[in-house]
Amino acid sequence: MMYLILTGARIFEDIADSKAGKGVLVKAVAVIEASADTVFEVILNLERNRRYEWDNFSGDLELIDSYDGHYDVLYGTFEPKYPARWNSRKDFVFSRQWFHAQDGTYTIIQLPAVHKKRPSRSGYKRITVNPSIWEIRTINTPMGMGTSKCLVTQMMEIQSAKWCKWMNDHSSKFEKTVPYALLCQVSGLKKYVEANPALKTEISVAISQAKISDMSGSNSDYEDLNEADDDEFYDAMSSGSSSSEESDDEKNDVKVGKVRLKNVSWAIAGMTLKKKSVADAHEELDPHVAPISINPNIFHGSLAKGKDDSDTNCWSSPSGSGFVIRGKDYLRDNSKVKGSDPLLQLIGVDWLKVEDKLDSVALGPKSLVQSEAGKKLPFILIVNLQIPAKPNYSLVCYYASDRPVNKTSLLGEFIDGTDAFRDARFKLIPSIIEGYWMVKRTVGTKACLLGKAVTCNYLRQDNFLEIDVDIGSSSVARSVIGLVLGYVTSIVVDLAILIEAKEEAELPEYILGTVRLNRLRPDSAV
Repeated sequence: MMYLILTGARIFEDIADSKAGKGVLVKAVAVIEASADTVFEVILNLERNRRYEWDNFSGDLELIDSYDGHYDVLYGTFEPKYPARWNSRKDFVFSRQWFHAQDGTYTIIQLPAVHKKRPSRSGYKRITVNPSIWEIRTINTPMGMGTSKCLVTQMMEIQSAKWCKWMNDHSSKFEKTVPYALLCQVSGLKKYVEANPALKTEISVAISQAKISDMSGSNSDYEDLNEADDDEFYDAMSSGSSSSEESDDEKNDVKVGKVRLKNVSWAIAGMTLKKKSVADAHEELDPHVAPISINPNIFHGSLAKGKDDSDTNCWSSPSGSGFVIRGKDYLRDNSKVKGSDPLLQLIGVDWLKVEDKLDSVALGPKSLVQSEAGKKLPFILIVNLQIPAKPNYSLVCYYASDRPVNKTSLLGEFIDGTDAFRDARFKLIPSIIEGYWMVKRTVGTKACLLGKAVTCNYLRQDNFLEIDVDIGSSSVARSVIGLVLGYVTSIVVDLAILIEAKEEAELPEYILGTVRLNRLRPDSAV
């Protein structure tokens, strides 16, 4: 394999995207001895005297606009180390969005932008900055060390033609390019922190606690799933440096965030469990009542059900095997297992366009719940994802049970419990099956307790419970969904809903329902 090490920062190439021919993903990775909070603040800081010490590309930045505390637009100039014959001076405009998860990981998205306050400038050549993402993840260190560590990753998209040309002739010209300057930022950041001992020992406990408190949740609110498919990178530069330079810490820390099935015996037992119905295993539904037959063809939402994978602007209901959930021994060893088939059946999806937030969908006279067939169902769970945009949207999923819910079960306690209990237990897991790499990386595959991340309102009546999820109530969630909407016509996304198990008797977890949304068209919303 080929690789390059820039004073501790490694550069990798993504195999999958290079084969797709749509561009190459490269990333620079380094372990830095400082807290994630400190490194995040250094990256966001625009002070020239500090930035010039580590950033050889965007050291000269000017803030144009700032929105919502999580988004800004910047203008920068760049004079290459190796000037071209003409227009050696370059300028650029790009936007930054940043998010902070409960596990302490920071994500910064950088995208090329245009802004009326900064038109083309005489004497400068306007360039387009490569789309990129910074990830800053805390690495656990032994107590008493007095220092913190974090894994810093910068991922970037490069046009395949330019990259492959450099790869083929092994030319040193790559060192004269803007992508190379960007990738060197990680190396510069590492050297900058090493040269400033105060940054290496700064832990920013107060800042970290304040930010986590603002997110209203504990570390358990977000759980890493197995992201091995996203990390199939190999070393991509010229050979020559020895991999023996890699420290044991770096070998271990690059694996941060992976979930391991620690208890193999339970993983095997979990496969056997799938042969039994989830309802029998948990008795979430009344075992003394014979199940009814649910014909999904008699229920019609505004969004069509897909006939096969080639259909677009449609929904389907995948199995739960694509999601990893808490296993039977989770409280002892954090073991997780693949999910089984959903407990509830998805019978319809509405894709709605509204001026204001749409609450209490189930009470509408034309609602699926109010139909004659809907009234005969033992129980319906309605999840209404309220999406802020111009216009606003509501994605409404209807899940039905074939038997009454056992009132003494966890599901029964959730349905008839308090809003506080529901907020602490209702969990959603996303998974981008197909889509733009930046969206996939931003959305991730982390389980989220929705009631602690955004505002959820609950409506319990007759044979249904409706959950209205106000995505716009969180500026972070609003930023993420704004990015997703920009690429929604090319995205295939799976969602799973479940109730978080916190007690031994509630384990293993089970999936309540799933939905796959295949390349939705905003203009098709009713």
